[in-house]
Amino acid sequence: MTKTTKTAIEANTEANAAALTKHNRPAVTKASIAVLAAVMTFGMAGGAFAQTVGGGTSDMSSAGNTNGGGLPQIQTQGDVSFTSGGVGLDESHALIRAQAHWPLSLRFTGPTSDYLADVHVRIADAKNTEVLKADAQGPYMLVKLPPGHYTVYARYKDSEKKQGVTVAGDGKAKADFHWSMQ
Repeated sequence: MTKTTKTAIEANTEANAAALTKHNRPAVTKASIAVLAAVMTFGMAGGAFAQTVGGGTSDMSSAGNTNGGGLPQIQTQGDVSFTSGGVGLDESHALIRAQAHWPLSLRFTGPTSDYLADVHVRIADAKNTEVLKADAQGPYMLVKLPPGHYTVYARYKDSEKKQGVTVAGDGKAKADFHWSMQ
C-alpha cells in the first residue's frame, strides 16, 4: 500500500468516525438493520432454494410419497387399494378432495367430533370374505373396491362398530364411525 493510499484511508476513517455523532447514529443503525435484514432474507431464500432443488416447487407430496397434493401413500391388499390419514390440515384437505374418486370413504371421530387415528378396519364382502384388514393412520380412509355389498368393522381401543355399505361407484358410499370415548 502506498503512503498516499494509506493517508487517504486514514483520513476517510477519521471523517467517518467524526460523522458518527449522536445525532446521526439512528440513521446508521437503521441502515445497518436494513443491510442485516437483506442478508438474512437472501440467506433464507438461499436455504429455500436449496431445499427445493430435489423436489421442485410443484412437489406436493406428503411424507415423501409420490401421490402429490398431500395425499397419503396408497397401499394395496390383493385387489383392494386404500389410503388413510388426515392428521394434518394438508392431508385432511387432500383426502376430502379425493373422496369423489374413491368408491368408499370412511371417517372416524371421537367425542365432540375429535378425529381419531389408529382405528383397526376390516372389510368383508357379501360372502363374509375379508377383503381388507388395515389400521387407519388418521380420521379418513379411502378404499377402492369393486361394486357390491360390504360390512365395515371398525375397532377403536376395545370398542368395535360395524356398518353395512353398498359400493356402486366412485364417491357414492360413505360410512362414519363415532365413539364416545377418547
